[in-house]
Amino acid sequence: MLVTRFKGVLVILITLLAVGCSSTPEQTAQDAEINQQVLGSESHPNDPLEGFNRAMWSFNYDFVDPYLFRPVALAYVGYTPTPLRKGIANFLSNLDEPSSMINDLIMGNGEEAVNHFNRFWINSTFGILGLFDIAGAAGIVEDDRAFSDALGHYGVGNGPYFMVPAYGPVTTREVTDLVDGMYSPLSYLNIWGSLGKWALEGLESRAALVSQEPMLEASPDPYAFTRDIYLQRRDYKAQVEPEEVNEEEEDYLDDYLDEEF
Repeated sequence: MLVTRFKGVLVILITLLAVGCSSTPEQTAQDAEINQQVLGSESHPNDPLEGFNRAMWSFNYDFVDPYLFRPVALAYVGYTPTPLRKGIANFLSNLDEPSSMINDLIMGNGEEAVNHFNRFWINSTFGILGLFDIAGAAGIVEDDRAFSDALGHYGVGNGPYFMVPAYGPVTTREVTDLVDGMYSPLSYLNIWGSLGKWALEGLESRAALVSQEPMLEASPDPYAFTRDIYLQRRDYKAQVEPEEVNEEEEDYLDDYLDEEF
């Protein structure tokens, strides 16, 4: 869909912004200390632009979110009638079901693919074009799947992690979600329809994260906490199995290191 193309453009813009925005003439002492810690520590393998990403995180977290995204999201959730909000969210979510079905088929998840198929036809008919989640009420749970998840399932890594200004985190692999926009009905959305879908879904997602804010604020490094959670979420969506750890080998290595050092 075109909204994913918009995300792809943002990822390209970030490389351009890195040239002109990677350093600022009036950097605070706190930012300088963070940058020094970053340079002095081992970089995350998926975060080659950590210095720039941290600067963009501070911009998003300290300015854009508290003064724009958060109040707008809370106003939307607080003042829009709940039935109308739910209807809009259900309708937009229903548009993703066909692409999720195909991506689950690619991943070999036959049962999940059937669930997406059933959700789409049930909600599109009995749910009046998806305005009502009849399938969910019947126990067919929603679980969206993107093309990047299918790639990740077969070993394609997340790639570099970017913190896009005024947007948020994204990985290089997610640019491949452009493929999802080729399937009907997403392919029928024009640029304004796609941006509207992206904005409304973003407001719902931001409002849902309010309850998680204390956990983020309690973290000693909110940036690293957000990055690690985001990358873990991407692996979870791709159904990437965590590497098995041989406890005997780990214990042997620990004993060896204790003896040597």
